Amino acid sequence: MRIICPVKRVPDTAAEKKIDASTNTVDRDASEPVLNANDEWSIEEAMRIKERTDGTEVIALCMGPEAAQTTVRKALSYGLDGAIQVTDDALAGSDAVATARVLAAALADEDFDLIIMGNQSSDARTMLVPAMLAEFLGLPALTYAKRLELSDGKAVADRETPTGHQTVEAPLPAVVSVVEAINEPRYPSFKGIMAAKSKPLASKALGDLEVDAGEVGLEGSRTRVVEITPRPPREAGEKVEDDGSGQVGAQALADFLAAQKLI
Repeated sequence: MRIICPVKRVPDTAAEKKIDASTNTVDRDASEPVLNANDEWSIEEAMRIKERTDGTEVIALCMGPEAAQTTVRKALSYGLDGAIQVTDDALAGSDAVATARVLAAALADEDFDLIIMGNQSSDARTMLVPAMLAEFLGLPALTYAKRLELSDGKAVADRETPTGHQTVEAPLPAVVSVVEAINEPRYPSFKGIMAAKSKPLASKALGDLEVDAGEVGLEGSRTRVVEITPRPPREAGEKVEDDGSGQVGAQALADFLAAQKLI
């Protein structure tokens, strides 16, 4: 079995996000880049399949600048076997559709049985790329999976919903996106970190994928942010001092909820 794990280089999740005013896109150099946290769940799930299925190979796939190789090596440190990195200056500013198009093109000549990816990235949070990638590849998509099983040439997943979950299945190959509830990611071992430095990493440019540069990047994207309004500063809250009986505080809370038409 061969599993593909798309991964993404994102700004530090804990850092304050900044916007490049000239493009209205996230300034990816404003903070230290990291591996998208959601991808750690998909990597862990792929590694668990690898550990219980003989002959399984797990390959990372990343679209990003040359500097994203650090992110790819981080993904490899979890025990993956190799990686594919798509790097081209023309890709900067690509939206979800353009990203999915490029990832699909990068896999056009690759053999695989399963694609496992995080359900979203921490910088954009569109949650669109998994389904779009499946559409470009002509494959079934099992999204928001909190449980995944493979048997008899098919994938069976519990798909998380607002009220519980749906159990869905699809024949392989398929695209699966996972949520946090699916597992607890491991930490890379020192041996894995050292081994990641020498694992194979194939590099592809836009020209290698037969993708028109006019269909990707900021200018080729189908969506664009036209205006950005800074978040207003947080206002000071109202402090209510109770007399110890609890009645003053309770009445103040009730009045507040009533004023907001919540009760």
